[in-house]
Amino acid sequence: MRSDDLGEPTPDGPRLRPLSARSVVLSLLLGTHPPELPARELGRLVEGFDLGGSTLRAALSRMVAAGDLRRTDIGYRLSDRLLERQRRQDESVRPRTRSWHGEWELVVVTATGRGPAERAELRTRLAGLRLAELREGVWLRPANLDRPLPAALDEVAERGTARPARPAAELAARLWPLDAWAGEARELLGHVGRTGRPAERLTLFAAAVRHLLADPVLPPSLLPAGWPGDELRAAYADYRRELEGEVRSLVGGSRPHAGGGGEGRRP
Repeated sequence: MRSDDLGEPTPDGPRLRPLSARSVVLSLLLGTHPPELPARELGRLVEGFDLGGSTLRAALSRMVAAGDLRRTDIGYRLSDRLLERQRRQDESVRPRTRSWHGEWELVVVTATGRGPAERAELRTRLAGLRLAELREGVWLRPANLDRPLPAALDEVAERGTARPARPAAELAARLWPLDAWAGEARELLGHVGRTGRPAERLTLFAAAVRHLLADPVLPPSLLPAGWPGDELRAAYADYRRELEGEVRSLVGGSRPHAGGGGEGRRP
């Protein structure tokens, strides 16, 4: 879900506003494996969001021109540059972890002479790896994720492991706004059972996926009591299962499973 899809909190929902035609299409394809849908079925799937045929066709044309989608013999498919986004969203629902023995991943940015855009892009990449910035150019996190750091980081940074002297729970609380994250997750969970309209559920679970992408996935010993991360993942997993039946029924059961993408879909 893009930041411009977020509004101010309302009595009926947590900072949500209706999604654009582009967001609805991306939601479907980001949650479909492989990420491709026939044009006719895509049109039928978006009917519940009051998107007319002309609106959908215009959105698809713009997305192809912008490099979001590729036109195929079957219909429309995510472009290669969005496949990494799909991978990250899938991982946010099922993060791979390992036992933690006190070590922290450490990345120290050493490259100099980079422009603002390059620095911002690197910060986004490091945050996407669930690292947090202790001070400018110094990023770290507990070494409990079962994933390697990209080799390309060696071109701009030194990486390794460390055992900080500061107590681990204290350091984690300094690096991530854990209470704020948990509070918003509980707010989203509180609206799951009260949100029934397809467009509302689309937007709600879009926000849920976006929020899960920001979960630091810390070792349990470093989390506040009652951490709602697993509960939010379970709610979204239930939503994905609801969507499988609808998508499969429209494409004749010939496709591999599909679930809700990063920007949500209707039940």
